[in-house]
Amino acid sequence: MDIQIKIKGSAGESFTITPAIREYINKRCQTFARFLEHDPAAFVVVELGKTTERQKHGEIFSAEIHIVGKIAGKESDIYATSDREDLYMAIDAARDEVFQSITSKKSKNTSLMRRSGARVKNILKGFIWRSKNSGDVATTDDSDTSGE
Repeated sequence: MDIQIKIKGSAGESFTITPAIREYINKRCQTFARFLEHDPAAFVVVELGKTTERQKHGEIFSAEIHIVGKIAGKESDIYATSDREDLYMAIDAARDEVFQSITSKKSKNTSLMRRSGARVKNILKGFIWRSKNSGDVATTDDSDTSGE
């Protein structure tokens, strides 16, 4: 899994990625690997930035996480964003959004597979039940006509 870290926005000149931030992001994003089913083509893009819009004072940090990879057997594209007063809080909030998206997508795919399996099972049961009942009716009719 490839992790890319980018700086966004016009305030990017004053915002640098320190080794501590890089290590924190790598540590947080490595937990996504268990959901990506060992997909070598999977990648994670983390965009960090400062925002000066929509507030009267102080700095607001923005974190965006974009994941592309195979999740629950399907190719998936998951995106989450968060704006917080602290950079680490913004990264954690975006990571939590991604986890929520992944688990909901995974549970939807699992329930879809279970429902499909249940339908196939019911169809097969219906065929077996019909074949047993049609066989019984045919033997009953044949025995009644041969007895007369």
